[in-house]
Amino acid sequence: MDFIEQMKQKAKADKKRIVLPEALDLRVIQAASTALQEGISDIILIGNQAKILLTAGDIDLTGAIIIDSETTQKRTEYSVAFYELRKAKGMTLAQAKELMKDPVYFGMMMLQQGDADGLISGAVHSTADTLRPALQIVKAARDVKLVSTFFIMDIPNCEYGENGVLLFSDCALNENPDAEQLSEIALASARTMQRLLGIKPIVAMLSYSTFGSARNTLTEKVVQATRLAKKKNPDLLIDGEMQVDAALVQRVADLKMPNSYVAGKANVLIFPDLNAGNIGYKLTERMAKANAYGPITQGLAKPINDLSRGCRAEDIVGVIAITAVQAQG
Repeated sequence: MDFIEQMKQKAKADKKRIVLPEALDLRVIQAASTALQEGISDIILIGNQAKILLTAGDIDLTGAIIIDSETTQKRTEYSVAFYELRKAKGMTLAQAKELMKDPVYFGMMMLQQGDADGLISGAVHSTADTLRPALQIVKAARDVKLVSTFFIMDIPNCEYGENGVLLFSDCALNENPDAEQLSEIALASARTMQRLLGIKPIVAMLSYSTFGSARNTLTEKVVQATRLAKKKNPDLLIDGEMQVDAALVQRVADLKMPNSYVAGKANVLIFPDLNAGNIGYKLTERMAKANAYGPITQGLAKPINDLSRGCRAEDIVGVIAITAVQAQG
């Protein structure tokens, strides 16, 4: 059973309510239909029902809950709650009411008020337009210092990672994390690998240098981040700085880092900045024909996940399953 099928089976065991605010996008409608037919989750679509059904055509949306954020009675309730959350930042009640017309903001308030369990956006909206309201409304979990993102890369016929499954982070949110932030991204990603996938994390802190082969501010950041992560969680298998071939290829690891328990065995790759992370996942997706699920957020109080605007309907189904499993706790 491949990775996404495992996620689907877990999701079916304890169905959650997933909000899809981009309900006029045909890919989203197709994914909603598949999720409902396969029993992966309950689906809440935000938008005008007539327009959604017209767009859907022959696509079966039986069982979907459709809520129009502009006409529902919940809009008033959510507007007041949103105003209370943001009034210290200068939000007025009139502004809150206007923003509650926006399906993404409305969906976030559904989560905040306990009327849904997870949300997925990004097929149409940018990452910023998805994560900004998430941070304003749902906010970070209490024990989290930094919200970050990851991709699950499921690579066919691949000897690396866990049967071709690797976690890449951060690929979508933190542009240039300092050493402290990079250590938090590493720790969060390790927890995700263990809790979401049930796989023991083996974490490589990536750089263009391996164990001091180059020394400057870029490599030193990764060295310091590795030290901090080890200090915070001494039991975690984490090492760096290292080049990506040393992280994945045992033959290279034996030459460059013969005493490392991580090198050649890594299943969690932590990139030093957003340039590297975004380039890395897209190269892997296109050149290795990998299934890239994400960007998935980690560290928010409720699961809210972003999509690539180039995603396919089947990608959205996969993220629905992942989000539902995250919502199970």
